[in-house]
Amino acid sequence: MSDWMILTLGTVAACAVVLLIVVLRQRRAGDDDDPSETPDVIEYMTMMIGVVYAIVLGLAIAGVWEARNVAEDVVRTEAQSLHEIRERAQVYPEAERDRIQKDVDAYVRFAVDKEWPHMAKNGELLDRGDALLAELRQQVTAHKPADVQEEQTYQAMTERVAALDAARAERAASAEPTMPGVVWVGLIAGAAVSVAMLFTLQIQRSGRELLLAGLFTALVAFLLFLVWHFDSPYARGLDDSTEPFLTLFPHVV
Repeated sequence: MSDWMILTLGTVAACAVVLLIVVLRQRRAGDDDDPSETPDVIEYMTMMIGVVYAIVLGLAIAGVWEARNVAEDVVRTEAQSLHEIRERAQVYPEAERDRIQKDVDAYVRFAVDKEWPHMAKNGELLDRGDALLAELRQQVTAHKPADVQEEQTYQAMTERVAALDAARAERAASAEPTMPGVVWVGLIAGAAVSVAMLFTLQIQRSGRELLLAGLFTALVAFLLFLVWHFDSPYARGLDDSTEPFLTLFPHVV
């Protein structure tokens, strides 16, 4: 089931529940029910709950969006570091150049074909990827520069290996959902309370009031969907999280 289908079904279900409660509540209301008698304190509390929940929800969206941008930068850094290592190896002797380029291609192929699906599903990296990175590091650091050009290339390549290692570590740290479970409990409970406060205002069955209740419920459902969607950047938040690898290594993947 696609993410947009989940959003549509969730929004429709939430709106249907709210509108059904409104209709049933109105049918059960007695003749002495007067909506104009809603105490001012209830209107004030409804407003305050809505404001507080809006702030919390906004902070949650900002947090997962920032995590999504960090994940995008991490993937780009990892792919670019591998590309630089492969290209800079051109100045090395043929045998060492081929070994380094072969190790880079093996890492990229494994990361895209094997590790990415596992990471998106389980929120963790594979040990085989760490082993391939260790092999690449060993090949790069084992070379003994023969001239000034190779010395400069060696320094640049070791820096790129360090950047690659750091990017992989950051990718491992952000592979799991960023929002703790207790935060989700608060967000869902806050949504339920915010929507439930509509009924304390004694809304009626007029088309305008039902429309506003439905729109408010749909808005809350959509914002919660955004938090959920961007909470796992490698599984959902990025359109194609492997795109930098596909762009820089078309011959491999």
